[in-house]
Amino acid sequence: MRPKKLCFLTFTFFTLSVLRVDSTQPPFSCDSSNPSTKAFPFCETTLPISQRARDLVSRLTLDEKISQLVNSAPPIPRLGIPGYEWWSEALHGVSNAGPGIHFNDNIKGATSFPQVILTAASFDAYQWYRIGQAIGKEARALYNAGQATGMTFWAPNINIFRDPRWGRGQETPGEDPLVTGLYAASYVKGVQGDSFEGGKIKGHLQASACCKHFTAYDLDNWKGMNRFVFDARVTMQDLADTYQPPFKSCVEQGRASGIMCAYNKVNGVPSCADSNLLSKTARAQWGFRGYITSDCDAVSIIHDDQGYAKSPEDAVVDVLKAGMDVNCGSYLLKHAKVAVEQKKLSESDIDRALHNLFSVRMRLGLFNGHPEGQLFGNIGPDQVCSQEHQILALEAARNGIVLLKNSARLLPLSKSKTKSLAVIGPNANSGQMLIGNYAGPPCRFVTPLQALQSYIKQTVYHPACDTVQCSSASVDRAVDVAKGADHVVLMMGLDQTQEREELDRTDLLLPGKQQELIIAVAKAAKNPVVLVLFSGGPVDISFAKNDENIGGILWAGYPGEGGAIALAEIMFGDHNPGGRLPMTWYPQEFVKVPMTDMGMRPEASSGYPGRTYRFYKGRSVFEFGYGISYSKYSYELTAVSQNTLYLNQSSTMHIINDFDSVRSTLISELGTEFCEQNKCRARIGVKNHGDMAGKHPVLLFARQEKHGNGRPRKQLIGFQSVVLGAGERAEIEFEVSPCEHLSRANEDGLMVMEEGRHFLVVEGDEYPISVVI
Repeated sequence: MRPKKLCFLTFTFFTLSVLRVDSTQPPFSCDSSNPSTKAFPFCETTLPISQRARDLVSRLTLDEKISQLVNSAPPIPRLGIPGYEWWSEALHGVSNAGPGIHFNDNIKGATSFPQVILTAASFDAYQWYRIGQAIGKEARALYNAGQATGMTFWAPNINIFRDPRWGRGQETPGEDPLVTGLYAASYVKGVQGDSFEGGKIKGHLQASACCKHFTAYDLDNWKGMNRFVFDARVTMQDLADTYQPPFKSCVEQGRASGIMCAYNKVNGVPSCADSNLLSKTARAQWGFRGYITSDCDAVSIIHDDQGYAKSPEDAVVDVLKAGMDVNCGSYLLKHAKVAVEQKKLSESDIDRALHNLFSVRMRLGLFNGHPEGQLFGNIGPDQVCSQEHQILALEAARNGIVLLKNSARLLPLSKSKTKSLAVIGPNANSGQMLIGNYAGPPCRFVTPLQALQSYIKQTVYHPACDTVQCSSASVDRAVDVAKGADHVVLMMGLDQTQEREELDRTDLLLPGKQQELIIAVAKAAKNPVVLVLFSGGPVDISFAKNDENIGGILWAGYPGEGGAIALAEIMFGDHNPGGRLPMTWYPQEFVKVPMTDMGMRPEASSGYPGRTYRFYKGRSVFEFGYGISYSKYSYELTAVSQNTLYLNQSSTMHIINDFDSVRSTLISELGTEFCEQNKCRARIGVKNHGDMAGKHPVLLFARQEKHGNGRPRKQLIGFQSVVLGAGERAEIEFEVSPCEHLSRANEDGLMVMEEGRHFLVVEGDEYPISVVI
């Protein structure tokens, strides 16, 4: 969305106190003490929500109906309906980035979890669910305290982190469709008040989550091309196995109650005007039950910027007939009535949208009278910034931070032998940097410098650069500081001035003179230095990876309010790092690839290298899933309950011959019963050979023996985290569904299973499964 300017606090070491004082009454409809409204059928909680919504919509005038089609919906006093704000944000904590939430002296802030890209590095779906739970609970507490005018939160961002330069990649769970889909489902279930397994909600939501940006949106502003006019040219194959699966999971598994359609066009059609996308795919195929909002001003650009619609009224007609329900902006408010008068738009099209909108508000309990005594009505201010939630934020940062290098076991540093510490770099004493974007005021704050000072009293600090842009660097002074310390920690990387919404990067190197500074300090220091990188997107640090003077490298993303403490704990051995990269780290030469090319698969004829670990054929600085630990782990695929799969059971099956002579069959023709019956279990033994306990994510991949013809090099089919003590061994099980995990998308976007040998892969261990037609 078009971001509004935010004023950030200057953070120091403090903790927010939540004051228990009388607060403003939360907005709600159907006040039982109001005799003029309690008799309305839409207030009758025993009736089905669909019937209540129809009754309400039937009572509205045309002008009242049109007024409700925008994000800031005004009140309807004659029906006792308060105003409602659809736009609130909760990307990694409840935020005031949208107008639906405001903080004051009653509740001053909310728990700020790590930016999503770092949270994803834990590969822990249950942790993602718990973060969603905490965010949903704090959102409801703000509403109960009268500090929310809406309970619809426009998160998660589940676009694929396709290109390393994308400024909003930090907001996503990374480049893998399975990880992104499971993150979406886990987060949504947590926010909305469902169980981790799903199926708990029977119509009443704790808060509403919204999956965005539907679809194939991952370019903001790159070399003169912006997201408002970009036409993403995407093959059916790439849509089927990369861009759409996260949204399918968000709807089918997470049961999200909201979807946001994106600014960009896909294959010539604006996303918000695409009935095939919104109505046929999301609603008819996936069973979506909720509301669809535009991104902010996305309706206006269909006429004003893209020229797709010939008039403003045509743009309004296009989006409402496609299946969109509410406009973030004012375009529908301005032009819908004229469209009706011109007979381009029927009132029934407006009614359809309003039915979806009021149904979601009713599912939130906002038409059930005063929230006191109702489900979620007892969630008070003490639930915001609770000790439980702050510990979870710390835990998420611990589990996400990735150890990229540890030469000669430099890390962890000794607490007893390290007498002095030099902390150098523009990110060392920054609080704002830690929380990334779309963040509200956090519960508390500790900068990286303060966290390290709590371990080593004799700590000397020098920023060396005024900002991360580092256009000039005090290299000589930094070198002098480094020479006087036992160990040196360099806090470098990026911040929101380098990557954010509406700002994509043009290269993958560290900004300005950061590299020069790092090399000089590392060369002068008594011992190999520790380099800490803060960033959302990957950075080409090949120089540091290969520099023997740089002994340790940690990637800390934007780790949220607990991130600095987590980082210090890892550096001094109070926590064993276990995070793994959720995206490929590309070298600088990747910037030759046009960011506008949406193709996932490599093309030998043009030299196009492909994208993400599934298809990329070039050199990597660090691969997807990379991450080391203070412990060494070994893996063994000890048993798979099936090693041959026969696909000749059905006489009606159509066999497809590819041009490379590999036969395949459509998954849709195998049938649900066949797919269920042929699921199998894969058991993996994992051993911790180190002398520290650790939490370790185990990633299970599948690959085909035959390469090329659009096949992934490998693809992630499952992941689990296991906690092992020093020297401990455990076995974990994965369910393998051949119809899902051994299939791939063909050029028509249909899922097929091919004959031949497939392999289950964990680290270096492989187990073959033969598919026979």
